[in-house]
Amino acid sequence: MTTRSCPCGLPEAYEACCGRFHSGAAAPTAERLMRSRYCAFVRQDAGYLLRTWHPRTRPERIDFDPRMRWTGLEVLETDRGSAFHSSGTVTFRASYRGGSLHERSRFERVDGAWVYVDGEFLE
Repeated sequence: MTTRSCPCGLPEAYEACCGRFHSGAAAPTAERLMRSRYCAFVRQDAGYLLRTWHPRTRPERIDFDPRMRWTGLEVLETDRGSAFHSSGTVTFRASYRGGSLHERSRFERVDGAWVYVDGEFLE
């Protein structure tokens, strides 16, 4: 039996990678949170996305486009965001069928847990 790697691009199986964060474990870094959020978009897990969104910028709900098919994630740069920081950024390119999204996301810690604040779209 072959185990597929996690949609976030790391070689681990989903259950051992982003699945554990989706099930309640805290992401240890801003990058791991960003990867787990990408995976949540792939899996259309609105609950996880809302739980990991900063309270001051969180929308009331998330509406997924049923035609959207995410096809890959490339982390381009991280700045801060480790266990020793209270904020950080992750620049990434998320590919989807027909195009890609290039973003620099900002993350902060709230009550010790990493959360997504907002993002800036890049060219």
